[in-house]
Amino acid sequence: MTSSFDPHHVRRAFSRAASRYDAAAALQREVAKRLLESLDYLGERQPQVVLDIGSGTGHASATMKKRWPKAQVIALDLAEPMLREAKKQAGWWKPFARVCADAQALPLQDQSVDLIYSNLCLQWVDDLPAVFAGFRRVLKPGGLLVCSTFGPETLIELRDAFAQADAVPHVSRFAPIAQFGDALMMAGFRDPVLDRDLFTLTYDDLPALMRELQAIGATNARHDRRHTLTGRGRFDAARAAYEPLRREDGKLPSSWEVIYAHAWAPDPGAPIRERGHDIASVPVSAIPIRRKHS
Repeated sequence: MTSSFDPHHVRRAFSRAASRYDAAAALQREVAKRLLESLDYLGERQPQVVLDIGSGTGHASATMKKRWPKAQVIALDLAEPMLREAKKQAGWWKPFARVCADAQALPLQDQSVDLIYSNLCLQWVDDLPAVFAGFRRVLKPGGLLVCSTFGPETLIELRDAFAQADAVPHVSRFAPIAQFGDALMMAGFRDPVLDRDLFTLTYDDLPALMRELQAIGATNARHDRRHTLTGRGRFDAARAAYEPLRREDGKLPSSWEVIYAHAWAPDPGAPIRERGHDIASVPVSAIPIRRKHS
């Protein structure tokens, strides 16, 4: 499958953002906090190996190491500068491993991980069933996956504004909740539960929003993006298209749809599913979905 994302651009953007990421990533921290609450599904179980995929600067890895001090916690990220920042979170008293690798090619043995945690990383993946198959490969039978991603309402105002100014797309495509849930089922995960939050952040103007996107590494990584500067004329046209949305408080709104999921690796002996062909698929309508607004 040909990716619509440029992986070199993704790595470069997050590498450049590493040193200032924490200062700008308020939404990411809030989502991480909510996703960490999903770990309560483990009950009294004490995982031996925990994998944080797309770990960024390592705050969640540090939190999980504190929760399970005897566990081996592995922070995995595509951008090495992010992992250097994560080292600051580890400290000598509760160290965790740091691995520079791609979520789509996990360098871990089969059935070696008890828990996979992945916060706001999977929006950079095109082939969700394939990446979930990789997650399932490294999970032990009965292991838990908790993850989050951005949904299609994310940055919808920005997408529409630039669409009026430029024929070239400026915002990535994000998988809808049905596609996300279906991908979990296709990979053979069992008992998936999906939640949805819709956040509205506000900004003084369009340049302020664009600066924040750059600070968190969330720049346009599509292969079909414009590879030259947008240009003053197009940017001004997008700003004019965005302006009518200004609220009574004088701020411009920006929507961020977050999809959460947790699911379990199947019992021993179940085949690894590829594209859902080995056993009957379960329709996404059968997956519990809870929707919330923030």
